[in-house]
Amino acid sequence: MSGSRSPRDFIANHVLQIPRSGIRDFFDIVATRRDVISLGIGEPDFVTPWHIREASIFALDRGATSYTANLGLIELRQAIARYIRTRFGPHYDPETEILVTVGVSEALDLAVRAVVEPGDEVIYHEPSFVAYAPIVRLAHGVPVPVATSRVNGFRLSRRLLERAVTSRTKVLLLNFPTNPTGAVLTPEDASEIAAFARERNILVFTDEIYAELTYGAERVCIASLPGMKQRTVLLNGFSKSWAMTGFRIGFVCAPPPLIEAMMKIHQYTMMCAPILSQRAAIEAVNRGDADMERMRLEYERRRNFICAALNEMGLPCHRPQGAFYAFPRIAGLGLSSKEFALRLLDEENVACVPGSAFGESGEGYVRCAFAVEMDDLKEAMRRMSKFVGRLAKRRKKTRLAT
Repeated sequence: MSGSRSPRDFIANHVLQIPRSGIRDFFDIVATRRDVISLGIGEPDFVTPWHIREASIFALDRGATSYTANLGLIELRQAIARYIRTRFGPHYDPETEILVTVGVSEALDLAVRAVVEPGDEVIYHEPSFVAYAPIVRLAHGVPVPVATSRVNGFRLSRRLLERAVTSRTKVLLLNFPTNPTGAVLTPEDASEIAAFARERNILVFTDEIYAELTYGAERVCIASLPGMKQRTVLLNGFSKSWAMTGFRIGFVCAPPPLIEAMMKIHQYTMMCAPILSQRAAIEAVNRGDADMERMRLEYERRRNFICAALNEMGLPCHRPQGAFYAFPRIAGLGLSSKEFALRLLDEENVACVPGSAFGESGEGYVRCAFAVEMDDLKEAMRRMSKFVGRLAKRRKKTRLAT
């Protein structure tokens, strides 16, 4: 071999082809600014409830510094089984059908790597969480986005799925409530999608990380529908509902062969989730219902405010039925979503995320997280309204001049 290679030359091509997160790229810019009101990162503004933190502190004080079983502490898996049965419907065996992971992101990565072979297609709905397509590509699969629309609240339908399915389709990935749109499936939607998966013999991954944050919508877990538990991988975690992002604790529920496959990858890459986080999660799932409800009610109050404010300033915004994001349409202002976000940051010190970060169908929108204190949210909307008003006036003058 002659010549020399740079460090970049050693990087695998499929990794080189994956773009950096559009959210993180944007917030690298935000980090250079002072006094910014951020409606950007999807993280609860609440501190983890004290009794949950105390459980972790007590465990540390008692010397809980060891590895756990690869599947996770049996006490936690038993608690998760009770929680899923009570809140979602399906019964999972804590011995063979539950795996504790380092956040729901690891759970999804394990699930994809366990079943996707090169060339297999994974259908998912857009706009969507930024990690879905890259995780599929890292497993040498083919991500197949299905565009949804604000016309029907960004819900997914069987009609849309039928247009995307092929003989290579292996997995359907769902996330309802959805990041970034807050969309929620109706019971009829879920029933039709379940029938589609059964008839097409497709495995379903359902990311339920926002399942506890719904506002008046009837929650349906697809794994609870007839014939679906055996073809569903249920992914969830503690970051959003219990405000435990820094604990990095999630879980996956699935039939034993799939859990075994995911556990093999998990044991060679991660070993186990941190024991202190697992102890905190036991406290959260056993005694954290009141905390979840308190936070959910506050998010609902903020949702009502931000949706009214956005619509009033002339940015059409559907009413999200879940999660903690508003997704207003900005296309009528003559700017791309990235241009809008950068100028809003530059002119008014308010940060939101360009809709293009969530896929091509997110262009023309921005994501505004209402996981911030109400006073900051009100000020952000005041500044944003001024900005939108200036844009609208300039656009009107331009039209009159031409």
